[in-house]
Formats: sequence, structure tokens, C-alpha cells
Amino acid sequence: MTKRNLDSETVDRIIEMAWEDRTPFEAIEIQYGLNEKQVIALMRKEMQASSFKMWRKRVTGRKTKHLQKRGFIEGRFKSHNQK
Repeated sequence: MTKRNLDSETVDRIIEMAWEDRTPFEAIEIQYGLNEKQVIALMRKEMQASSFKMWRKRVTGRKTKHLQKRGFIEGRFKSHNQK
């Protein structure tokens, strides 16, 4: 993870985005500068071990979490919290 300090509100928003099925890791990187590996490290640090394992199981191989694997552009959901 980067050396910069993230406030608790930002960490909460990143976790929320990571849990959302339709929010790709690239969107998190654009908004917060954290790549997929850094998001995984943040999730591991901030979540309970069982919650992290459940999240990783859900996200692994999910096409909607990576822009390159997506088969759609239109109909993309954008949260009101997104910049």
C-alpha cells in the first residue's frame, strides 16, 4: 500500500467500492490512486480475516471487477458517492 495516509472516511469508501460487484478496480485506482494489489492489501488490513476471505472468494475471477474482462459499457451503474 502507498505510504500516504488515508482518512477513515476514504478507507470506508474504498472498501464499499471494492465490495460493489460492478465497480472495477480501475475505478478505485482512478479515484484514489490504489491499484488492485494495494486495494487487496487495504482490505486484508482493515477487515476481519473471515470477511476478507469471503470477499476474495467473491471477487476472484469476477468479470465485472476488471474493465478488460467486461462485456458491456452501457448500463454501467455509477454510485452517487463516486466522483
